[in-house]
Amino acid sequence: MRAVVFERYGEPAEVREVPGPRPAEHGVVVRVEATGLCRSDWHGWMGHDPDITLPHVPGHELAGVVEEVGARVARWNPGDRVTVPFVCGCGSCPSCVAGDHQVCERQTQPGFTHWGSFAQYVALDHADVNLVAIPGDLSYATAAALGCRFATAFRAVVQQGRVAAGEWVAVHGCGGVGLSAVMIAAASGARVIAVDVSPKALDLARAFGAAVCVDARDTPDTAAAVRELTDGGAHLSLDALGSPATCAASVNGLRRRGRHLQVGLLPSPDGTTPVPLARAIALELELLGSHGMAAHTYPPMLELVRAGVLRPDLLVTSTITLDAAPDALAAMGSAPGAGAVVIEPWR
Repeated sequence: MRAVVFERYGEPAEVREVPGPRPAEHGVVVRVEATGLCRSDWHGWMGHDPDITLPHVPGHELAGVVEEVGARVARWNPGDRVTVPFVCGCGSCPSCVAGDHQVCERQTQPGFTHWGSFAQYVALDHADVNLVAIPGDLSYATAAALGCRFATAFRAVVQQGRVAAGEWVAVHGCGGVGLSAVMIAAASGARVIAVDVSPKALDLARAFGAAVCVDARDTPDTAAAVRELTDGGAHLSLDALGSPATCAASVNGLRRRGRHLQVGLLPSPDGTTPVPLARAIALELELLGSHGMAAHTYPPMLELVRAGVLRPDLLVTSTITLDAAPDALAAMGSAPGAGAVVIEPWR
């Protein structure tokens, strides 16, 4: 099969022929019809993820067709249209038994713990636990965006963040996850402030329901701007980019007893990030993480998508070929971009 492969961190990847995967007894092989290009893929390519072994094939947001099933798979058959969360739970550890597959103690992640979906085929583990059926009226490109950015934003805003109608929600960073969060929060009846350095990203945020946009290029203190615009601070704030600056701005822009959600990855040499905890103590803030979404919690999100309340299809701003993926992956470091870029491996 053809796949995007890199052999050294931070050095150019290339498209080449590699052996195709075989399914584990509990897993499947999926023919990849569409896969998203995510900033997490860039972090992996840069060497920020300890689970990656070189040489490596990235890619974790995917949708496609089941090609082959393992001997112990009961719920899925060749020809089924499926997507999958980027965190695949084992189904049997204490976290999975509690329903928290997204923090599984033995989780696997395509594109990180094993070769991913920047390829024509990908292997997925524990299929009966992790696969999600794609409704017939949902395109592969749209379904691919659900696996990480959109589902991650849905869990962050709705399940972890407990968003309520009328609340102010600040979103720092309007890439794929951030724009998804803007759309989901606005559809939930919240008033959304979008913060970014890109005019294109802010235009999209406005189109997806942001009430106010803050251009961080000419706003020296975005946290102060959020506090002023909301008459005291956001009720809920997300760092959807993942940097010390956006994390601090998200926390500092909250009102009393507000809720900060860290969604963007925060790699650092020593594994720590400075957080303004003095403010968290004084204002009794909640600091929360959000890490994907378990497959069994997809139905409410999919119902909102099918009803047209949520429109992840609008987030797909471009589709590219597998041959264009290496350059697009490298470019994410300097220009993360707005919306979702989807790779179609068979084009």
